[in-house]
Parts: sequence; C-alpha cells; structure tokens
Amino acid sequence: MSFAAAPRRPSGGGTPRARRRSPLGVAVVAVAVVVAALLLLAQFWTEVKWFEQLGFSRVIWTEWGTRAALFAAGFLIMAGTVFWSFTAAYRSRPIYAPSTPEQATLDQYREAVEPLRRVVMIAAPVLVGFFAGLAASAQWRTVLLAFNGESFGETDPEFNMDLGFFVFTLPMLRFSVGFLISVVVIAGIAGLITHYLYGGLRVGPSAAGGPRTTPSARIHLSVVGAVGLLLIAANYWLDRYSLLTNTGDRFDGASYADVNAVIPSKGILAVVAIFVAVLFIVTAFRGDWRLPAIGVGLMVVSAIAIGGIYPAVVQRFQVNPNAQELESEFIQRNIDATLSAFGIDDVEKEQYDATTEAEEGALRSDAETAASIRLLDPQIVSPSFRQLQQNKQYYNFDDSLSVDRYEIDGESRDTVIAVRELNLDGLGQDQRNWVNDHTVYTHGYGVVAAFGEQTGPDGRPAFFEGGIPSEGAITDLEGGYEPRIYFSPSTDTYSIVGAPEGTKAWELDYQADDQENGGQVNTTFAGEAGPSVGSFGSKLLFALKFGEEQLLFSDRVTSESQILYDRDPQQRVSKVAPWLTLDNKVYPAVVDGRVKWIVDAYTTTNAYPYSASTPLDEAVADTLTQQQGGAPIELPEEVNYIRNSVKATVDAYDGSVDLYAWDDEDPILKAWTNVFPASVKPMEEISGDLMSHVRYPEDLFKVQRTLLSQYHVTDSAEFFSGQDFWNNPTDPTSDAATAPLQPPYYLTLQMPGQEESSFSLTSTFIPGGNTDREVLTGFLAADADAGSKDGTRAEDYGKLRLLELPRDTTVPGPGQVQNNFDSNPTISEQLNILEIGASTVRRGNQLTLPVGGGLLYVQPVYIQSTGGTQFPLLRKVLVAFGDNIGFADTLDEALDQVFDGDSGVEASDAGTAEDEAPIAPPTGEPGTEPSGEPSGEPSVEPSGEPSAPATEEPGSGGSTELDAALQEAATAMEEATAAQQDGDWAAYGEAQDRLQQALEDAIAAEEAQGGSAG
Repeated sequence: MSFAAAPRRPSGGGTPRARRRSPLGVAVVAVAVVVAALLLLAQFWTEVKWFEQLGFSRVIWTEWGTRAALFAAGFLIMAGTVFWSFTAAYRSRPIYAPSTPEQATLDQYREAVEPLRRVVMIAAPVLVGFFAGLAASAQWRTVLLAFNGESFGETDPEFNMDLGFFVFTLPMLRFSVGFLISVVVIAGIAGLITHYLYGGLRVGPSAAGGPRTTPSARIHLSVVGAVGLLLIAANYWLDRYSLLTNTGDRFDGASYADVNAVIPSKGILAVVAIFVAVLFIVTAFRGDWRLPAIGVGLMVVSAIAIGGIYPAVVQRFQVNPNAQELESEFIQRNIDATLSAFGIDDVEKEQYDATTEAEEGALRSDAETAASIRLLDPQIVSPSFRQLQQNKQYYNFDDSLSVDRYEIDGESRDTVIAVRELNLDGLGQDQRNWVNDHTVYTHGYGVVAAFGEQTGPDGRPAFFEGGIPSEGAITDLEGGYEPRIYFSPSTDTYSIVGAPEGTKAWELDYQADDQENGGQVNTTFAGEAGPSVGSFGSKLLFALKFGEEQLLFSDRVTSESQILYDRDPQQRVSKVAPWLTLDNKVYPAVVDGRVKWIVDAYTTTNAYPYSASTPLDEAVADTLTQQQGGAPIELPEEVNYIRNSVKATVDAYDGSVDLYAWDDEDPILKAWTNVFPASVKPMEEISGDLMSHVRYPEDLFKVQRTLLSQYHVTDSAEFFSGQDFWNNPTDPTSDAATAPLQPPYYLTLQMPGQEESSFSLTSTFIPGGNTDREVLTGFLAADADAGSKDGTRAEDYGKLRLLELPRDTTVPGPGQVQNNFDSNPTISEQLNILEIGASTVRRGNQLTLPVGGGLLYVQPVYIQSTGGTQFPLLRKVLVAFGDNIGFADTLDEALDQVFDGDSGVEASDAGTAEDEAPIAPPTGEPGTEPSGEPSGEPSVEPSGEPSAPATEEPGSGGSTELDAALQEAATAMEEATAAQQDGDWAAYGEAQDRLQQALEDAIAAEEAQGGSAG
C-alpha cells in the first residue's frame, strides 16, 4: 500500500532566519499603494460629487451599495462553497491508499501538487468567487425590481398569476437558481478532483470488489449531487413559467404543444429530479451507487423521451395538420398581450375609401392642414442654418434639426429649430490650447428657428429667431431667455467655469465691434452646474481623472471654479436614471426663459407573458439613425413591453436634470420609484410652457408602427394566415444600396373624423410579404400635442389613429410616387436644367397627408452647389394625388396644378413669390450696430410679412442671357404640362419644341459665361 501525502518539514534542522525587508522595496510598495488609491479615489469620489451636485446622490449610492452587496454575496457563496468542498475532501482523505498502479501514478501527482496545495485551495475559490461576484453584481436591477415589484392588476391566461410575478419575481428566481447550480457544479468538481487525487475515490479495479469510495467521499459527493438535482428540479419547474415568454416561429408565448406537452413534461421532469435526489441521499447512508446511477439514467431517458420526443410528436402529428384550429386560442393570447404591452390596444381604426381622382377644389375642407404643410426638411437644411446663422467658426448646428411648434402672433406654427452648439473643431490649430479649450470657449449661444411651412428669399429658411445676441419671436414671446448653451449633445469635453466676484470675465460669448471690450463680449458663469474644483484636493483628483496637470497650476482654476463634464443631455439622464431606456432623439425647446433639452424615456422589459418580443435597435432603425451612424445610446436587445413613462429635461445652462412621471400607472415605474422615491417628480409639476413642447416620442411610435404592420389584424384565424400583413416602406429618397425604412414625420394635420388639426407624428404602410408592389394599405398618425396647461396632459395626446385603405384600391405608395416623380419627362427636364453648371438636386422628405378624400404627397426639392460654399435652397415643390403630379416654384402653385387649376385652398407660400418672401436674418452679427450695441431693429420678421426683395448686384456673376433662357425653358415646361393635362397634343408638341430651343440657348449661355470668366 502507499501513503497519502503528509505535510513536509522544513529541511535543514534549524529555524530559518527572517529575511530583512529592503527599505527601497517597502517605499516602492507604499508609493504604489498610494497612487493606486488616488487613482481609484479620482474615479469614485469625483462621480459622487457629480451626483451630489445634481441632487441624485441616492442613485449612485443605491446602485453601488446593491452592486457591492451582490458582489459580496456572490463571492462568499461561490468561494465559500468551493473552499468547503476542497477542505472537506482533503481532510477526509484516507491515511493509507491501496497499492495499485493507479495509486502509484497518483503518488507522483500528489508529490508535485503538495507544495502548491494551500495556494490552490485558497486561490481557486477566490478566483471563481471573483467572477461569480461580478456576475451577481450585474443583476442589481433584477434584484431591486424583485424586492420592490408592484402588481400589474392583470393575470396571465395560463397560470392565472399576476403579471408582476413574471416581470419582477421570475427573473430573479431564474438567476438565483442558475447561479446556485453553477456553484454546486464547480464545488462538486473541486471535491471530485480532490477525492480522486488523495485516494477517496478510485476509478480503476478495486481489490476483492471493495468499495470505490471512502464513506466520507461518498457522503460528500452524494450530498452535493442531491443539492444539484434539487436545483435542477427547481429549474425545470421555473421553465414552465418561462415558456409564456418563449419566442416562436409564428407567434410568441406558449403554443398548443407547449401548454399540452412541454409544460406537463417539465413538471414530470422536476418530480423525476427530486426522486433521483432522494436516491443520492439514500446512497450517502447505504453506500450503494447503483441506485443513483440508475436514477441518473432514468432522468436522462425521461429528458429525451418526455422532454423532447413527446412534445415533438404532439407538434408534428397533432398540431401541424390542425394548426389553425389548435393554435387559435394561443394566437389570440399573443394578440391581446402584444396590444396591451405596447400600448396599441386602443387604436382608433377607420376604413378610408381613398380616392385617386383629383377634383377641382378638393382641398377646400382641409384648408388648415394645407396651410400647415411643412416645406422645410430638418434633415437637409442644417447646412443652410450653418451658412446663415452659425456666425462663428466655434459654433455649429447638428446635422439633424428638430421639428417643434411655437405660438407666433397667437397662431401655432410648425417650426424647425436648432441650437448653436460649441464646436472646438472649428478653431484653427494655433487657437487650440488648454486655456482656450477649457476656459475660454466653454459654451454655445442661442437658438435659431425658422418657419416650417414657409421659405425666405432664394429658397432660404424663413428665420423668425436668430442672431447674436438672440432676437426674434421666441425672445419676444419669452420676454428674453438665457442663450448660453453649456450642455448639449455635441459638447464632449470638460470646461472650467466660474470666478470670484469682480474678476474680469474670460468666457467668450461672441465677438462684437466694441473696442471697449477688446472686440468681444465675455461672461462668467453664474450658477451651480458642476462639482467644485476650488480646493487642492479637488484639483488633484480631477487632474488625475482627466489626465490634465494644468488643473493644478492654472490661475483660472479658482476657489469659485466648477468643472463641467458629461455634458450630453442623454448621457446625463442615463447616469441619473440608469433604469430607463432613452429615445434616440433629444430635442431643444425654449421653456420658461431657459433652453431645455427634452428627452423621452421608457420603462421596458422582455418578460411580459405572451407579448411579441421585438429587437429594439431594428425597430427604431431608419434613415435618420443610419445618417447618425446607428443609435447613439445603448438599447435593450429585445423588449416585449414598453411605456413612455418618464419625460426628462436637461437645462442647457446649468445642466440640471428633471424627471417627470408621464405614466404614473406603469407598474415598472412604480417599482423604480419605490427604489428611488425622490428621483421622479409628479407630472403636476410640468409647467404649461414645457407641456406645450412635449411631443409623442419617435422611437415609441416606430416600435408601435412595426407591430401594427401585423397586429392591426386582431382575429386569430386571419393572423394565422398572414395574408393581410403589412410592411413599413423604405425611404424613397435614400441613395443607400439597401434603403432603410422611411422615418415618421411630425406634421400639423387634421385626420378624417377629427374636429380640428393637431400636431401629429405620421407614417404609412404598404403590402407585406415578398412583393415589389408598393400601394398604400394604411396611414397611421399619433396625436403628438400634449397641450399647454400646467401639469395636465391633453385628452387626445398619444391617441393612435389608423386609416385602413380598401384592399381593392391602388393608391400609390411612397415608392410608386417617387418613381412617378423621377420618371416624369417634364420634371426630369426641369431638374436637369436646375443641375446645369455646378449644382445638384437634393430631394427632401416625402410627406403624406390624408386630405381631399385621398392621399396627398408633398416633397420639397432643394438645389445645392457642388463646389465651394454648399448649402441647399428650396427651389421647387413636388405634389402628387393619385396619378396627378404638380411641380412648381411654390406649394400653392403645385397644388393648383394637381387639382385642375384650383385646389380650393391657399397654401402657406401662396402669393409669396421670391420678391415677397420673408427675408432671413443677415449673416455675421445680426441686429448689432458697429458699436456692438443692439440696434433695436429685429433682424427677423416673426409675422412672415413681406420684406424688400433681395437683388443681385451687377457683375456678381449673373448672366442675363442664361437667366432669360432658363425662364423661357420653365415657361415652356409649364405650358407643356398644362397642354398634356388638357389633352391638347398640338400645343404640347409646340411647347416641347420651344423647350428644346430654350435648353440649347441655356447651354450656349452657360458656355459663353464660362469662357468669359476664363
């Protein structure tokens, strides 16, 4: 026989002398510890100060405290159990092991392992405990929701349990059981290896049929096995509930086979697992491994036969041949749950017998909608805003502007609005240094707004607010507002602001022709916007955080200084409310004298029984998200429940964050307010001014329209056939190889059946399936106007209205309309003329409106230079109704072309020829005299009254011959279009001849102009 390894004695008979520690080594270690502590403190303490300044310190302490507690629990459970398993197996090792070839080999391993045994028995549990702790701490949201969950007040159709169990309790139970199973498995492996290595477990042949395990090993492994099987039984039992959120091929939730085969089989397998666990306990006392071996075999066979084969047989031979009848009940469960979970259970549906015949005066009853048709495309006109209103190179506008509405002269007007944000990249390299980047150029300045349904001279935006200093209708409406923008989406660096009273200001507002101020106007931030960096300790920690030693030595970092960072509004909201999912779009509004960024926030889950699971990033993807390179924020992979439960605002001046409960009946929001009771304010605290700018969120609407493409069908039999499923159309104006979806558009319109028009978010539907036939099948609009009363939401806000077109109509869809526009010979010729020389045509957003008893399409056409200074100008408007097409300089003219010479309404640009259009504010410093003082004369015309025409100076590059030829060509095309509509083909041919001659004259004039310039 051989001996199990015993502890070795130190060699050399004497007691070893203690080694003297090197003073240098001690110093190095001490310095390393101090540096590491400072670096950690620089990250954690600065975050604490950031949250304290915003008033959300409870959020960070609750999150960190929960994470720490879960990490500690996960670490202790995993490390403690594994250590116990190691120790129990080692201490119960046999003193003598039988002399067998197997043991002789193991003796060599024991000799090699013994010097490292203590290290391994401590390091291994610590290592696996560390990773287990990380896994546990990541579940802090799950745990907090489980302990603070609320009742939904509704039960599931299968187990008749409150939905709160599935949303709040079940996820934590699944994690807990899964975590404990991993603990038992790792601990069991640790004990098994130790027993085998030290002789408690033998694999090879035993002498005279003796036992292969020692009593201690048998008890140890039996107990571990029994606990593991009980946990597996619990997992099988929980599987029954999780089936209600199962993702199926045709619909989500438990199907007929799940309910009648899988759920019973899971219950049976749970009982089998408990039975086998009992056999393991019996083995611990009787010493016979045959019973648990037979039990494990029975469990495997049961899992294959009961858990796999039986449900497959039921599905194939019972369900598949009779699927529509047998699945009907469960499809209806899915439909009802999906409609409720996504807030589309109260859609107002209407059959809309849309006509395609354009009759004279057809829009007379839709005069208000026609007058509000937006011509300015917020995705195209940003370069125009830059050229005309950027003012300085260190300011910039976002590529995608926002659509809002403001009350101008007592009338609500759709508006395209942008914030003049800080843009350090616009500075030259000789201007870039630490002082300028972080103490001088600290903020943007003011908002710029233009009428959405109107244009200014030469097709420019008709601004009614702009300039530096800011002036215009919004300034007048608010009685002035704070224009400085310290917090904005594009501001990604930190700034040091504030200074002692009496200190000369150095934060740049704008340059002005004021010699007394050195040619510029400066300011000093006054308020509370960031953590203080007045003390040496604060300077040191923030210098370490940002890696900037200048914070320690700069004279501009004073006792009154604050440091601003994490300045993106979405980033600020996501930090103070990490339990919310944010909308991709953040938009500005001038509210109560301040510029506020409004952020829509959602509570989501993927644990709502029977509801359809939707990939959120796919549902919200469209042309806009593609232009910005994908969603700027992290989104949940899949959701099957969503509520716009919170409206958040971020003050652009001081960065303060306010969260308002928009849906206080949402159980998930209730649960989170139990966790963070002071974080969310009641809706009653929303001012009327803010309420007037709150709108229905885009991402929620995108998700809802995605689901309504199928779930507008509410009958289970029709849903099963899928013959009436729809699709969302791709963007017909996109040039991408794989066109993204057409985005929804904000419009002021009056839907059929509505008493008056309202600010709405709209989208369209086309036939589903594998077809390239694109006719219109539906039109969806959400009432996006929240009203203007303090703390009171408008009654119809969020109302979804769906117009369903008859199946036998052929109303053109967006793609067909765009094809009609592009293939029309007259339009093509005119656009070719517009592209003569260094110009390019840019097609704006294609808007759809249900007016005139049918569907009207409107698309602005912009012209932009291909070289030098490039910014788009609106030159033409395309209109379609049925197969009738209009193409003119103004919307009013294009509408008249479509509706037999008289649409019955005057559009917003009626009578505003280029010499009568509102004039845009001048570039440079609008509204200032040479002295730098405000002139008192507005640089904008809020009322949209006509102003003096913008004339072209002689010698500025204009060509009389070219202009005359282009005018003649345009006249000829208009006459050709009129003759074609009247069926006067002789006149049409004559007009075409004149058009051809005019084109030739224009080309000749262009060439002559180019030659003279050379």
